[in-house]
Parts: sequence; structure tokens; C-alpha cells
Amino acid sequence: MVLKKKKEIQVDAFVLECQELETLRSFADAEDQNLASLLLHCVQLSDGIHQIYSMKQIVTLLKKMDRNSACSPMIKCCLDIIGVMYFSLGAKNPLKKMLASSLNGLPEQLMTEAVHSFVRCLKEELKTTDLCLYRKVMDNLASCMENFSLGMIIFLQFLQKSVLEIQEENSGNSIVETRLMHDLLMAIKVSMMLLQKVQENFQGSLWRKPGSLLWQSMCGLLKSFTNFLMNEGLLPTVQTTSGLAVILFTKTMFEPVEKLPCLVSDLLLRSVKCASVPEWFVSSCECLCTEELSDSVLLSLCHGALAMLEWKNGSMSENGEKLLLDIALVLLSLASRLKESNMAVSLSRILAIWTNSALDVLESSSQNLKSSLNGNSNTTGKLLEYVYTHWEHPLDAVRHQAKLIFKNILRIHQATLKGSVVKSDPFFSMLTESLLSLEWHVKGKYASLGCLVECVGVENILTVDRTIPAQILDVMGDQSLAPYASDLLETMFINHKSHLISAFQKNIWINHWHDTWVSPLLLILCEGNPDQTTYVIDYYLPKLLKCSPDSLSYMIKILQASADANIGSCNTRGALGALMACLRTARAHGHLQFREIMRDDLLSIGYVKQGLVHQHNQVRVDALGLLCETHRSTEILTMEEMQLIQFFITYNLNSQSPAVRQQICSLLKKLFCRIQESSQVLYKLEQNKTKQELIKESAKWDHFATLQQYKDFMSSICDKLFEALFPGSSHPTRFSSLTILGSIAEIFSAPEGQTQAIFRLAQEIDPTRVQMLIQCFASTFEEVKVLAFELLMKLYDRLDLQDLENLHLLFQAAMDLSISTKPYDCVTASYLLNFLIHHKGLLNVCLKNQQVADTFQIDEDMSASTMEKNTLAVIKYLLSNLEREIFQAEKSLLQAAASFPMYGRVHCITGALQQLPLNNLTLMTEWRQMVTKLILMSYRLSSVVSPIVQSSSPEGLIPMDNDSETAGRLQMILHEIQPRDTNDYFTQAKIFKEHHRVDFAKLTDDEPVENVCTEIRGKEGQTCDVTAQMVLVCCWRSMKEISLLLGMLCKLLPLQTVSESSDGLIAVEQVKDIGDYFKHHLLQSRHRGAFELAYTGFVMLTEILSRCTNESLRTLPQQWLYNVLEEIKSCDPSSKLCATRRSAGIPFYIQALLASEPKNKTNLLKMTMNELVSLAVPVNESLNIIPQVHALNILRALFRDTRFGENIIPYIADGIQAAVLGFTSPVWAVRNSSTLLFSTLITRIFGVKRGKDENSKKNRMTGREFFSRFPTLYPFLLQQLEVVARTMDSETGELKLHPSLFLLLLILGKLYPSPMDGTYSALSMAPFVPFIMRCGHSPVYRSREMAGRALVPFVMISQIPHTVQSLLAGLPECTNPCIQQNSVHGMLLQVFHLLGSYLESKHRVNSDLQQGLVDIITCIKAKVWLAKRYNPCLVTRAAYLDVLVVLSDYLGKSRRKGIELFGFWEEISKVISASELMTGIYYFSAIPGFTQYLQSITKLVISVLSVAADPDFSNSSSPVAEQMMNSSSMVVHLLQSDFHEVRLPMLEAVLLWWKQVNSKQATEEKMGPLSLLSDLEVILLRMAMKEKHPECFCKVLEILHCMDLRNVLPRTQDSIKMNPKEFLNWAMNIISASDSIKIQSIALKLASKLVTHLVQNCQEVKRFWIQLVTSCCGDEEQTAIRLAAAEVLINITPLFLTNQKLILGLSSTLAMWKCILLLLQSEELIVRDTAADVIRVAQSQSNICNKTGTGWVCARSYLTLMDTHIETFHNTILQIITGPLCSLCLKLKDYY
Repeated sequence: MVLKKKKEIQVDAFVLECQELETLRSFADAEDQNLASLLLHCVQLSDGIHQIYSMKQIVTLLKKMDRNSACSPMIKCCLDIIGVMYFSLGAKNPLKKMLASSLNGLPEQLMTEAVHSFVRCLKEELKTTDLCLYRKVMDNLASCMENFSLGMIIFLQFLQKSVLEIQEENSGNSIVETRLMHDLLMAIKVSMMLLQKVQENFQGSLWRKPGSLLWQSMCGLLKSFTNFLMNEGLLPTVQTTSGLAVILFTKTMFEPVEKLPCLVSDLLLRSVKCASVPEWFVSSCECLCTEELSDSVLLSLCHGALAMLEWKNGSMSENGEKLLLDIALVLLSLASRLKESNMAVSLSRILAIWTNSALDVLESSSQNLKSSLNGNSNTTGKLLEYVYTHWEHPLDAVRHQAKLIFKNILRIHQATLKGSVVKSDPFFSMLTESLLSLEWHVKGKYASLGCLVECVGVENILTVDRTIPAQILDVMGDQSLAPYASDLLETMFINHKSHLISAFQKNIWINHWHDTWVSPLLLILCEGNPDQTTYVIDYYLPKLLKCSPDSLSYMIKILQASADANIGSCNTRGALGALMACLRTARAHGHLQFREIMRDDLLSIGYVKQGLVHQHNQVRVDALGLLCETHRSTEILTMEEMQLIQFFITYNLNSQSPAVRQQICSLLKKLFCRIQESSQVLYKLEQNKTKQELIKESAKWDHFATLQQYKDFMSSICDKLFEALFPGSSHPTRFSSLTILGSIAEIFSAPEGQTQAIFRLAQEIDPTRVQMLIQCFASTFEEVKVLAFELLMKLYDRLDLQDLENLHLLFQAAMDLSISTKPYDCVTASYLLNFLIHHKGLLNVCLKNQQVADTFQIDEDMSASTMEKNTLAVIKYLLSNLEREIFQAEKSLLQAAASFPMYGRVHCITGALQQLPLNNLTLMTEWRQMVTKLILMSYRLSSVVSPIVQSSSPEGLIPMDNDSETAGRLQMILHEIQPRDTNDYFTQAKIFKEHHRVDFAKLTDDEPVENVCTEIRGKEGQTCDVTAQMVLVCCWRSMKEISLLLGMLCKLLPLQTVSESSDGLIAVEQVKDIGDYFKHHLLQSRHRGAFELAYTGFVMLTEILSRCTNESLRTLPQQWLYNVLEEIKSCDPSSKLCATRRSAGIPFYIQALLASEPKNKTNLLKMTMNELVSLAVPVNESLNIIPQVHALNILRALFRDTRFGENIIPYIADGIQAAVLGFTSPVWAVRNSSTLLFSTLITRIFGVKRGKDENSKKNRMTGREFFSRFPTLYPFLLQQLEVVARTMDSETGELKLHPSLFLLLLILGKLYPSPMDGTYSALSMAPFVPFIMRCGHSPVYRSREMAGRALVPFVMISQIPHTVQSLLAGLPECTNPCIQQNSVHGMLLQVFHLLGSYLESKHRVNSDLQQGLVDIITCIKAKVWLAKRYNPCLVTRAAYLDVLVVLSDYLGKSRRKGIELFGFWEEISKVISASELMTGIYYFSAIPGFTQYLQSITKLVISVLSVAADPDFSNSSSPVAEQMMNSSSMVVHLLQSDFHEVRLPMLEAVLLWWKQVNSKQATEEKMGPLSLLSDLEVILLRMAMKEKHPECFCKVLEILHCMDLRNVLPRTQDSIKMNPKEFLNWAMNIISASDSIKIQSIALKLASKLVTHLVQNCQEVKRFWIQLVTSCCGDEEQTAIRLAAAEVLINITPLFLTNQKLILGLSSTLAMWKCILLLLQSEELIVRDTAADVIRVAQSQSNICNKTGTGWVCARSYLTLMDTHIETFHNTILQIITGPLCSLCLKLKDYY
């Protein structure tokens, strides 16, 4: 850890007035020992900290006073002055807090006097009439009540007065208004605090008389609070607190108390009868009784009732119980209406408070309340509905409260039970079933399940499904779900451990616990994907070890057993990686130390080294973490750790992954902190020890030797890091080295007060290394420049660049780079100048420029810092050159673009200003002049380049301005684009040298137009072509730099509020001019780069304006916003606002203005959104659609801007409506903008799509949740869907495509059903169903498909069987004379999607599912004619077959049996046997639906074959099973089909079955697939010879590669007339003959497998094969080919590459190794990773040999054979390892 410097505390000192000082002096004694003398000394101190220490002495002296001294005048005087001191100090002053805590402990005799003194002072405070001092008085009053036992009723009068005056105060200044709001809030809180403090003094009824002052004050305050409550313009916190105060005051004043709940209930239900309530209440709270209450008022009253009324101990009887239920009713009704983020948060918090109050009431409640709050009650159901709707709310606070509400619901239900067993309760069982049936991507599921586990125990959850832990671990591959999953797992395994401990002995329960929680973890650590293992280690493993530290030994034992053989790969950690992760986590959390690891032989040094250069990135990081992370930051480094760190750094600086580099640098930083802190501990130990202790300790630990090792270690690390910065080193290497060096410089700096320093980086710096760091400025990556610059600044004191010539060369290089045509060169120049600015000699270099020397008179006595003087000189130098270049650019912009692009100069000026403390400058006059010049220069440069970026076609414009010919070409271009442009600049060409007029009549269409390009002479006389792109880059980058410079000037410079003042650098008028500049360019620029970067500068300006104290500046954003909205609405033809290019810079302009609004105020945002929505959805059709286009484009930009957060969510529904309605516009521009807006809103609602699966539920939402968040979309979408559905009822099938159909079905298709969709939702999904069904009748295929998907979320799971049956019943009979095939197809698609959803959701066997399936199968059998030849439409036949496939797949996987299912299989068998697939196909492929039909019938056959192969099915007595026993003949028949649409899916199925057999899955499934694969060798060999379709041919080769060659090769002679050798030659010829990369790859694998099988009998073939493999490893080959070659090399490693017999011979073996080394250098990471697996296989083989005792013999024998040609082998390897070394290559080197 980094040693942090302690923050200095500043305390304001108290200053006493002269009169009090004189009084104190009169009591002071001569020796300065009495109380008055000490107090006088205290108040005269100027340091607040010293005053605190002095006051502590004074209070100590006061506590020692006796009773007689307490009444002395001196004591009274001192107490009075202490009171004055107390009330004069600010509320947060530490001195005030010290006084409060100390004076409360005064003895009783002094306490009375102290209270009197404080009361007198407080009364004086209350006499103030200054509104600005009211807050201070209220703070003092509040502090008295908190810190002293003080409460005075008369203070209510002051509070009433202050409240009224604050309320009446109205200031146009928003900052002042905000302060007044907070003052008002404080007044309300103090009033409540005072009332609660002094309630015990309200004895008797005298104070209740209407004439008493106390009663009048309380009535007045109550009336004020009521007005605040009803005032929607106040801050929400003021309104909420007012609700609390209204209930508190009413509770205090109302009688009888028993009827108070009834009064509050009537207020909430709006049923107050004025005649039945006291007159004082009506007069004070009249608006609450008579007016309509807003939602926010109701919410505040509910909060007040829950917080201020007594709910415990049944104090409010039955009336209180009714009020509790009424509050729940009101809150739940508000939940459907309150959508603003702050209101949603408040509502969720108040609902959580309600559940806590309900728990309090239930402790002593009636039976009626218990029945009204149990789990099956209406109230609880609605609460659950609220939880399900909000458990994935965008706001964290709402999600957290939803969890608390759910947890309390469970507790409430428990409290209502009468001694019944919680675990068997139906409500808990129902919740368990519903939660487990949810998809695991639902985040709310995890927290709710965790609460349920705590309530019913984890055993009840595991009883349902024992694989739940493994399922949750599988989910942890998604980072967004990993924290939720790990929290649930932690809750479960802790609960499980407690349960097992109570039920079993340790040796029994621990094994059971390991099987449940540890074994799935180890499996994932070894074989899981990289993301999953990373998140499991980060989130889950530490919690598991914390729960059961003893499990670590179990995990190590398991992993050690397989670490030798399973060392992992690039995609999996293996046992070695898992072991590293476990040990790292254990060490980091203090479960073991590195010495223990080495001592107990838990991990060898060899394994650690293997981990440090492992192929898997995260294993390397874990191995490094094992060395760097410790539980104690002062743990001493061992020598082994230092050596391993050096080993790691040697091979890992060049990591290609940015994330890995960041982790490496972070871990090494922890290591350096550990070295620093442990070294300080060692220094202190040495200092504190005596000589005898040193002698005793020296035998155990030599501290000086350790410190020297530290120094040597750090020095060697720095050497390696600087060596890696050689010229030409890669970006990853430089980034890693500079970052680590920066950490070393930061950690090993010399803090104040530290005398001992273990290491100083500055001591390692020499001129050569300084030069290295300066050369890093030339890197094309800016982050490298930043790191190098920061490191140089940290080492600034050790740098020696005072040589004037050296400085001059560097300065000149920076100047040359600043006008380079390469954009990154100007960044280099900026960093180089910023570095040079810190050196004194630079000023003399700059003064060599005459213009700088004339305007900058050097003065040795000048008080300004070197940095300020140098910066000013450099900027003047740059500015003088820039002004000269702008002058040249005004003559020829082409010359400027080619020779001196000006943006580099501006960039350097901006960079120089950014590092200067602009608020603390000395040369104010010079800087003020400089700022003025910079602003004028910016305007001048902008005027030169802006015509280009403001052109309607900036990308192709080049102002040819050199001669008449080029000017003529320019005039022709301008003539063509003129009608589409509105800029005056293009009315005529500008010719600077000679003025020519071009006769357009002479420019005929027959004349050829050459490429728009011209030749320009550069600085050194060379000729270069200037293209339009060069000019555009010069112009838009110049605009960018100008914008950034102007924005930075406004942001950083102090404002000069008065023209004559000397305290600022930039004047108000200049700021306004800059604002007008940004406005002009944002609203008129066409080039995206220009207006995007003008936006960046404009944002800087608006942020400053919003915080500015100058009223005219602060209101500018609001004025600009009003003006631009008016211009958009005006439809003025003369407006220059750009309607094309997505409104260009207009959305950016409005974004910047709205983003500058304070976070606690959204008035401008609300106004703007309302205006834009009204424009985007025009009431009447307007001829001018430009305002609508602008509104749609601006809305899109605002919805995309994350800065508006949840404040923009309430307008999403309006945006959806605008987009859907805009899509119906006849104008293309409106439709285009509507489409873009709709796309943005879909992303904003459902999240960014991160996968390719269209049906994934990750970016979807339940229908209940969607319509609860956006309730206004419910009627809108329903109405629009009804309109669309009407167009689908064409009798003739005529195409009537409604424009909104696609959008509606798209958004409805994003919804999905949830088991939590209950009966309590007011937004029923049922009305949508008939309209979506009608949309399925559309003549457009895509629309029917989308309607099928969109129907699913609107049908309840329990209603799906009935809906499917209704749809099937609605299908026509075969005897119908007229069949609408489009309608049939749409209905079948709906059946298909509904059935798929139903079968996925029902995971458990139950009677509902069984009966539902039987009924559906019956209906399907009744309409099965649609799948046969009776149906002439192949599209609908295919759709019906797809439905059969879904059912067949499900029944096969679930292995359902029953007599009623035999009929279904029999019917399917008839469909297959009667299909064209069996009898012959007579169609042509051009017939619509033919391809689809073939694919569907083939899928059905494959599905049935899979079922028939199941031994359970084949052994049954079903007649269908008997018919299908010869399933292999069916496979052969399909493989011999003439249509590739049949062969391809069949080949894919055969390949899948073979892979299952090879992976031993078939063994687990009773060898089912093997029955389908018998005797296929001959068929596949013949197909390989005859297959013409590329994909089918590729699949055949893949299958042959998967098959056992011992069964294939004996049949080649009979089937294809080839012997094995000829077959091998045929396979190798494919590689060169085929054009398909995929075929070549699989052919190479097949040929290589044949070679290994026939290795003894084909020497010539082996040579040809070696040549093939070698050629496939070349850099010119495709990635897939090289990847296949790498896989081949992995497979042949044990036989050919590490075999001591050298089967291929020495030269061929070396050639294979050379291929590996070439692949390790591939540019593609996947190829490098795959090739590195060769080393992994070799190492695994070596480890196994070592374990069996034959390793040394094998290695020695192999190396003996290689020894005779070791030089050849050595040179081969050195071709790779002499360059920048890859860790994997080093592994190869180490292996040999």
C-alpha cells in the first residue's frame, strides 16, 4: 500500500470583540493562572487548533471548580464569553463540537449557570432580523437541543417568523433560491426537533386554549408546513419533510388520540368531512381537506404517518390497523403513476418503511390484520407484484428497497402463521417454485432466492434441484450477473453449512458440503471459459474460503493430483491454473503465507515459473498475484519471490491484452508498496534494538542483508525496464515499462520526515536513459507520451538539460513537429514543449525570435516563476509563427494544408496553458494581453477554415485558388453543388493571385473532369499533391483545436467581472463572444468532426456559465436554449440550421445547454422535452416538416446522453410514440429520423445488445415490467396494433403493409413471459392477443414471423395449452374449398413459438404439463393433413413439420412414455413414410418453400431417429419402435439424397453423433448413437469421392476425421478402389486442388491423421505431407489454414516431435519445430495460442514421465540424439528468440 500523507486540518480561529476582551482583562490575575487569564490567552490565539487545546485546559479547570466558586462574577463572565464563542462559531467548526461535548460534562453547580448563560446568548441571537443570519440561529438552536438539555417553547415564535420570511423572500438568483430552500428545510427540521424535545412539558390543557401564544404559534407553523407540502415548486426534500411536520404537529395537537388514525386515513383517501374535524385543523390545513391532493403530497403524508405515528405495542388499536392497510393501498396505487426517478426512489423507500411498520403492528395485532397480510392476501400479492416489477429497476436504490420489501414480506407471512411449519407452507412452496422457474439472467431472482434461503433453509431449495449450485456457477461468465450470483451462493453455502453442522458430525458433513459447493467450483476453474473462471475467482472463491478455510487443503489436494497432466491451454486454466488461483486467493486473504507454500511443498518453484509464463493470460496474472498480494502489507519478501518476479518481468512486458497489462502493473505496484513498507519496518527494528538483541536476532534474520537484497532487486528491475525501452520496442512493452517505472518513482519518493529510503529511482537515471524517455514522446500512442512525461516530471530534479545547444535542438524539433502534416506529431511537439518549459534556459532560446524579444523584456528580478515566464515566452513564439501562417493560409489554403497545417501550433498553445496554474499568475498584464490575442487569433483562423467545414459536402471540396484553370474546375464543382448548399462562401470562387472570370457557357458536359487535385511546392521545394482530404483534415482539426482552446480559456481562466479590475484574465464580453462563436459553428458546421469538437469546447463554457456569479452570464444558456427552440419552431426559410446530416450540430448544441443545468433542477430539461415531443408528434399535418425532423434528431441525441440519467426516463414513452407515428409519415426524412430515434430508444429501454442471438432474453423485459415502467404505452400500442391489424384482413390476400407493423412487432417481440406475471396487474396482456394473432395473417413473411414471436409474452404460461389448441382448431380442414395459406402459416408460426416457450418453461413433471401435452397432441393429429401431400403449399407444410419437430425433440429428451404418445409417434411415422423424402421428389428448387420443406422434413426424420436410437424407446412394445428399428438404413437413404438440403443436415447430425461417441457421452446414454452409425464407412467414402456440394463435402471430411481409421481404411479398396496409401494421396491432393479454406483445413487434419496411422509404410508420402504442413505454416496462408496446421502439430507432438526414436528423421523433425516457431510469431493471437499448445503437450508428457520415473531417461535419450546436430537446432530456435522474446518461445527454450 502507498504511504499517504496526512491531510492537514484547517480550523478557523475565534476572534473576540474589544468589549469582551476588556472585561476578561479585568478578571485576569497577574500570574495568568486563573480561568479568566486562560480564556483571555485562548481568544487571543490566531490558530484554531491551538484554541481547541487551550479550551480543553479551560474546561478541565471548570470541572474542578467547587460550589462556592460557581457563583463568582468571574465564572459568570467566562461562561458568558464561552456562550458567545459557541454561538459565533460555524456549525462544522471542530472547536464548536469540542465545546458541546465538553460542557455537557460540567458539574451540576456549574451546569445551571452555563445554561443561563447560553440561554441569554441564544435569546440575543433570536432578536436578529437579518434573513441571511436565520440559518446560523437555527443551527445554534438545533445544536443546543442536540448537545444540551435545553428546550424552550418560545423559540417556536422565532421559527414561525423565520419560516414566513424565508417563504416570502423571492430572488431571481438560482443560487440564492437554493440556499433559501435549504434554510427553509432547516427551519422545518428544527421545529420538529424542538417539538419532539419538549413534548413532555405539555402537561395540562392550558396551552391548548386558542388564545395562548403557544397554540397560535403551533397553528401558524402547521399552516405554513401545509402550504409547503402543497407547493410543488419547492425542493422534494422540503416537501417530504413538511409532510413529516404536518403529521407530527397534528399528532401533538389532536384530541382524542384514538381518532387520529381515522383523520389521517380520511386525508389519504380524500374523504375528510370538515364538520367532523376540529376547527383549528380546518383553518390550518384547509387545502388538505378540500383540495385535490397530488401524488407527491400523498406520498409525503404516507411517509409522515409511517414515521411519526406509534405503530408498536398496538397503541392505535383497530383504527391503526385500518390506517396501515389504507396506506398500503395508497402507496401501491401511486406505484403505477410515479415514474420520475426521485419519486420512484422515495416510493420504494416508504414502502420498505411500511413493511417494517407492519412487522411492528403484527406483534400485537388482531386476527383480521393477520389474515389481511398473509402471503395469499390481496395486499401481499400487490406488494409482490411491485417487487417483481422493480427488482431490475435501473436505479440501484429502487432495486435495494425492492429486496428489503421482499425480505419483509417473507417475515410478515411468517408472523401471520400459527405455529405451522414454515418449510412446508404453501406460500413459501409457491414462491420457491416460481423463483426457480425464472431464467437465470433475471437479476432480481438472486436477491429474492437469497431471502428465501434465509427464511426456509437451503435444503428445501436443493431438494427441488441438486444442480442449482452448478447452474449458478455457469451464469457467472456474465460479469453483470456475477456479483448477484456470488451473493446468492454465499447465502446458500453458509446456510447449508449451518444446517449440516447441526445434523451430522464433521467428517460426514464436510464431505457432503465439499461435494455440493467445492467440486463444481474446481471443475469450472479447470475447464471453464476465461471470463467465467475470472469472475468465479474474483467473486466466489474468497467468500468460500472465508466460510470454510479448511476447504483449502481439500482443494489443493485435488488439484495437485492432476496438475502434472492438466497444465491448461490458452482457453482453459487446467489444474495448474486452478491451483495458482486458489493459492493466490488464499494468500491474499491471509489463509497462508508464501513460506508455508514452499515449506509444505504445496507448490514447487518449477510450477510457479510454469505459471508465470503460462499460455493462459489469467494464469500468469494469478501466478504473479500469488507473489505480490499478501494479507499484511509489511510481509518480508523472500529471495525466491524476488527471483520469480525478475523471471516474470523478463517475459511478460509485451502482453498484448490491455486488461492484462493493467493487472500486471497494479500487482507490481502492490509489491513495491510492500517492499517500501516492510523496509521501513526493518529500519525501525534496527533502530529500536539493543546490541544484545541484534546479536540474538542476527542468527535468525539479517535485516541489513534483506535491505541490501531489496536495493539490488529494485535496481535490477529498473535495468530490465529501461532495457525494454529501446528504439523500436512495441507499444505494450513501452506502456508496461513506463507504468511500472512511474509506480516505482511514486512509491519510492522521499516523503517528508522519512530519513531512510530503501531505493531512489533518480539514482538509476543517467543521460542515456533520459534520452530514452524523451524518445518515447515520438510514440504514436498518446498514453505512452503521457507516461513518459509524467515520469520525467517525477525525476525532474535529477535531469540535466542546461546545455543551451541541447535545449535549442529540442526546442527546434518541437517547432518543426508542430507544423507536421501528421496529426500525432503535433501531440509529440506539445509534450516536448511542456517538458522543456520547466527548464530555465528555455527563455533565452525563445528570445532569439525577434518578435518575442520585442514584446517580452526579460527581467532577472521578475517575481514570476520560471515555468510562468517560459510558458509565456513559448506561447508568444508559437503565436508569432501562427499569425504569419494564418496570413499565408488566407492567400492559399492548399499551401497551408500541404506545408504548415496550423492546428499543431494551436494544440501546443493549449497544452502549454493546461499545465500552468492560471489562477495564480504574476504577470497579469502580459497574460491579459496574451489571452486577447489568442481569442482574436482563434476567430481569424476560424474564418479561414470554416467555409470548408460548413460546406454541405465538406468531404469532397478543395478550393483551387492558384490559377484560372483550377479555379474553373472549382467553379464547375460549386455550380453542381450550389442548389444543395446555403452558405454565401460558395457564390464565387476565390482567386488570390490573379482574378479571372470563368465563362460557364464554355464549360460543356463533353469536357472530361480530372481528379480534383493540385500540385503544391512544400517548404523544402518538393512537389506534393494536395487532395480534398488533406484540406479537410487541416480545416476540421484546426476547428477542433480552436474549440478546445476557447473552451479551456473559459474553464480555467479567472473571470474579469469589471473591465478595470486586475483580478481576472478574461472579460465578460469576451466570454459572451466565445459563446456566440460556438453557437454559430455548432448550428452551421456540416462536418461531424468539426461540430463534435466544437461541442467539447462549448460544454466547458456552459459548465462555467452555470456556476458563474455574474447574472448576465449565468442566464446565457437558458436564453440560448429558448432562442434555438424558437428558431426550430419558426420554420423560417432564411434559417441556416442544417436539417440534413441528422441535424448536424444542433443536437450537440442543445445537449450542452441542458447538461449545464444543475443536477437538482430539471426545469430546462422538462421544458425542452415537452417542446420537442410536441414538435415530433405534430397535431396537424404541416407542409414544413423541418421542425419535426429537428425534434426527432434532437430527441435521439438526448436519449443517448447518459448524463441525463433517470431524469429522461419519463419521456421514453413519448419518444416511442413519436417514433412510431413518425414512421407513418410520407416524407422520407421524417421516417429516417424516426427509425434512428426508435433504435436509440430500444437500446435505452432494453440495454446494449452484446450477442448475436436474436432470441436471447438478456436484452428483453417481461411484459409486466415494461408496461409498469411505461404505462402510457399500453393504450398507445394497443390502439396502434388494432389499426395495423385491420389491414391484415384482406380477403384476396392483397398486400397492405402498414408502416408501423414492423416497429410494433419488434417492440412487442422484445417482451417475454414470466412465471411471476400474476393476477394483480392492472395492465392485462389479454387485449393484445387477438390483434397480434391477426397480424400473423400478413402477406409479408417477415411480419408473420415477428407476430409469432411477439405473441409469446402476452399469453400466460398456464393459458398456452388452451391458446395452442384454439389456434390448431382454427386451422382449416382438408375439405375447405378456399384456404388462405398466409393465415395458415401465421397461425402455425404462432403455435411453434408458443409451444417452444411452454416446453422450455415447464421444467418439472406435473399433471398440468402431462394433460396439456396430451390435448395438444390430439389437436395436432387432427390437422396433420397439413404436413402431407394433401396440402399443396410447401411453406405451410414446412411450418407444420417444424411444430412436429419441437414436440418430437421435447418428448425424446424428456423420455416421456405412455400409450397416448404411441399414436403420436405412429402419426409422425406415417408423415415421414408418405413424404416425398421417401417416395421420391418431383419438385423443382424454384418452387416457393421447397428448400424450407426439405430442411423441415429432414429435421423431423433426424429427431425421430434420435428418439428411436434411445434404448428405452427401442426396447418398448410400441409398434412405431418396431417400424423404426432399422434406423441406420434411414440414415443411408438420406445421405444418398439428390438434394443437398437433405444431405447437409443429415451429415451434421452424423457428425454430432460421432462427436458424442468420441467424447464418451454415448456411454452415459447407453450407446444410443452407435446404433445409427453402424456400417456408414462405405457410404461416406463413396460420398467423399462423388460429393460436389462444398459444404456437404466438408462435412464428409470432418466425419471421416472423427471416425476410427481402423474401421475406415480396410474398406477403401472395396468401396472406392483405393488402398490406404492412395487414399492418403487423395486427401493431400485436396489441399492443393480445393479453393475452399475450410475444406483445405479439414483435409490437412484428415491427411495428418492418416499419416500418423500409416507412419511405418509411406516414407515418400511422409515427405510430401511434411512439405504440405510446412507450406501451410507460411505467413502468406489464411488464418484458418495456419490454425489447422497448428492443431495438426499438437496432435503429432507425442508421436513425432518428442519421441526419442525421431520417426520423421532429424531434419524433418527440426522442420516441424521450425513450423511451430513460425506459428508462434503469427500476427493472429488464436494461431499463436494454438501453436503454444505444442509446448503444453510436451510439458505434460514430460511431467508424466517425471512422475513415473522415466522422465530423465526420455529427456536424456532425446537430447543425445539431438546433440550431434545441436548447432542446427540451436540456429533454428535462435531465429526466434534473439528478438523481443515471447513467453511461450521461452518455454520452448527452457524445455530443451
